[in-house]
Amino acid sequence: MAGWRETLDRFLAADPQDVGCDEVMAVLHLYAELQAAGVDPAEQYPGVAAHLAGCEACAEDARGLLAAVQDDDRQPPTRLVLE
Repeated sequence: MAGWRETLDRFLAADPQDVGCDEVMAVLHLYAELQAAGVDPAEQYPGVAAHLAGCEACAEDARGLLAAVQDDDRQPPTRLVLE
């Protein structure tokens, strides 16, 4: 369990642009798509970038989603066959 000083230090170190976990989760798919396309997503979503810099749980989700998007881009499209 974190002590009160550690909790206070984390609070004081938080970036004021940080939008929080809920907002990040709402747009993380867009953020990952931009990043996979070679665009700097922080330019369009600076609050998300600020949050990802300080929240390891969301940053891990972002890395996983980016890996999935990049892997999906490498896969040839599958064709659905209807009989």
